[in-house]
Amino acid sequence: MKLITAIIKPFKLDDVREALSELGVMGLTITEVKGFGRQKGHTELYRGAEYNVDFLPKIKLEIGIKDELLERALESIITTANTGKVGDGKIFVTNLEQVIRIRTGETDTEAL
Repeated sequence: MKLITAIIKPFKLDDVREALSELGVMGLTITEVKGFGRQKGHTELYRGAEYNVDFLPKIKLEIGIKDELLERALESIITTANTGKVGDGKIFVTNLEQVIRIRTGETDTEAL
């Protein structure tokens, strides 16, 4: 089992969610986050005054997934979230040691 953590642009969330649903991904968790990478934020104008926005809004997706779906899920996220511009995001993949569904007590792949 793997845990996919993807940081994407907020307007790409619905497209990514739909693409993952088509693969059979049953659930995911999202968090609204802020951060920056190579784009280093940007400058905005508010009431005639310029100010720096250092942290840009992003969406963090967390998806527990079976090993056999991993490559297709990654390809789906990459294809769907890509705009070709700086700030498209990153994907991190880590091993999941154990998963437990609290309601039923099911464990590991049955709990996904």
